[in-house]
Amino acid sequence: MTGAGVATVAMVVVAALAAAGRGAGGERGNTTAGRGEVTYDGRALILDGARRMLFSGDMHYPRSTPEMWPDLIAKAKKGGLDVIQTYVFWNAHEPVQGQFNFEGRYDLVKFIREIHAQGLYVSLRIGPFVESEWKYGGLPFWLRGIPNITFRSDNEPFKRHMQKFVTKIVNLMKDERLFYPQGGPIIISQIENEYKLVEAAFHSKGSSYVHWAAAMAVNLQTGVPWMMCKQDDAPDPIVSDSMAKFIPL
Repeated sequence: MTGAGVATVAMVVVAALAAAGRGAGGERGNTTAGRGEVTYDGRALILDGARRMLFSGDMHYPRSTPEMWPDLIAKAKKGGLDVIQTYVFWNAHEPVQGQFNFEGRYDLVKFIREIHAQGLYVSLRIGPFVESEWKYGGLPFWLRGIPNITFRSDNEPFKRHMQKFVTKIVNLMKDERLFYPQGGPIIISQIENEYKLVEAAFHSKGSSYVHWAAAMAVNLQTGVPWMMCKQDDAPDPIVSDSMAKFIPL
């Protein structure tokens, strides 16, 4: 998706966020009182015991400015969205190894808080490889200088740096109490992105990488489900959003 397309809010329906229907009152967005639990039962996300039909659209915070975010989110809500999806851009946040930037248009916390303030949920797609027509797919250029590294593979140098970044983002979200069980708007997170399309090129190290990434993510204990995009054999309990259709009841 182009930057312009994201800035105007892409109306994308995500099958992994589809459930049996809107709440009994037909409510939209982040309106559940007494919140605390989000689970997945193989067919739908369940928020505090209630199935919801959730419509999701992508809005990538670095592709606009903080001054633009409130209006863009308001338009998304007015257009019928319940959930804002965003990738997390590793090379934007750690352009130099060990030096992090979460300011200005990279202020992920501020972006998520604005979504929450407007009563919508968040799908946080950490990746950290995101594609998205973004330079290097979001991987920082400095990774090229790591000895013996093979990107997106069962490779110890890559896994070490990937886990460090994913853990930093998850801990930041926890510290700011942004996951749903903490009272925040994040109801699902994503690890990796469309890996099935390249998995075969890594032979056995592709499959083992998928299982490692899944276990690593789950062990971070966010309190919300994790998903893998277009990974139809995602290891349990990872949600696969590869089924681009609604599931009949």
